Amino acid sequence: MRSIQQDRTYDTYRGLNDRLKEYERLKRLQKTAVLLAAVILAGAFSSEDIKVEATSSTWQQIQKEQQEKNELQNQLNQENDNLENLKGEQNSLKGQLNNLNGQLTEVSNNLADLEQQIADKEQEIADTQDSLEKAKATEEWQYECMVIRVRDMYERNETSYINAILSAQSFDKLLNAADFFERIAAYDQKKLKEFEENRQLIEEEEARLQTEKAELDDLKLEAEAEKSKVSGLISQTSNNIAKYAGDISEAEQRALAYEAEIKKKEDNLETLRKKLAEEIAMSQKAANATWRDISDISFEEGDRYLLANLIYCEAGGEPYDGQLAVASVVINRVRSSVYPNTVVGVIYQNKQFSPVASGRLELALAANKATSRCYQAADEAMSGVTNVGNCVYFRTPVEGLTGISIGGHIFY
Repeated sequence: MRSIQQDRTYDTYRGLNDRLKEYERLKRLQKTAVLLAAVILAGAFSSEDIKVEATSSTWQQIQKEQQEKNELQNQLNQENDNLENLKGEQNSLKGQLNNLNGQLTEVSNNLADLEQQIADKEQEIADTQDSLEKAKATEEWQYECMVIRVRDMYERNETSYINAILSAQSFDKLLNAADFFERIAAYDQKKLKEFEENRQLIEEEEARLQTEKAELDDLKLEAEAEKSKVSGLISQTSNNIAKYAGDISEAEQRALAYEAEIKKKEDNLETLRKKLAEEIAMSQKAANATWRDISDISFEEGDRYLLANLIYCEAGGEPYDGQLAVASVVINRVRSSVYPNTVVGVIYQNKQFSPVASGRLELALAANKATSRCYQAADEAMSGVTNVGNCVYFRTPVEGLTGISIGGHIFY
């Protein structure tokens, strides 16, 4: 069986739920009326005339957007540095490619020159071989002529030489006959020797030409290898240049994406700064507005339960002063003519308390997560006690925000 206290808690929560449902119904009707009014008055008022509701998380959103923008800017700077490096590498490769193309031209010209020299050398060798064949033929012909003369002189007419000597009528004629035969023999020997020497010279010339051609062939092989090497380097360098072109294109796309994101963040920051200015103006307006005395406020059944659980969600881990300060902000808004005049209306006002939007408050209400200290803070605030004066906003500390610092929040 449930205890009396549990029954009371249940009845209180049930009554609160009924009031919340009624409030939501009224809100829906109010939104419908506002939309109809907006449609009717759209031509009479600009968008700047429509008041944007400020929230207590505006500073945090600004800080988050600014931090994300800074991170994007750092990434953009890094990408731009990377882009410059890629372009530098690409330009360096283009310089190398120009040098390689120059080398290829030089090697190709050298190779063409060697091929011409080889062709000329092959023609010289062919001409020399032709001369050698002619010299060999001449040498053989001379040798055959000499053999024929010897045969005629010594074999076919053995007595001709003796007869020529014996028939000489004087010693002078005898000497002349002997000298004649001797000069014929000497001439044959001389000519044969000349032809042999000429043939040897031609053979030596051919050997020299063949050696030179072999050297040219080796040089041609080296030139072809160098040309192949340079061509390979040109192909590799061209591929690297193309790769860098792809990398540069991707880096440029990333840089453009970062720039677009930064522009989006700047737009968001501008919107949030306007919203913050309106929030501050709202706070100042609340400070200067009409304030009801706490004794003029009639709290409804369930207000204490709702407020205590909101305190738990916003400052459950804070010291008691921090919990009382959160409760004071809610009651200050109830007292101010700028905000709704009920605890339910203040807490469920659109985009004011983050636990409402996130669903944490609903979970806390379902399980009554509020501690005794949260209830104590709610009771004190509802009795008129405040430790933050007339502050109507609070948030975690950020640079540039001033106010009353209690626990982990700034109240302003």
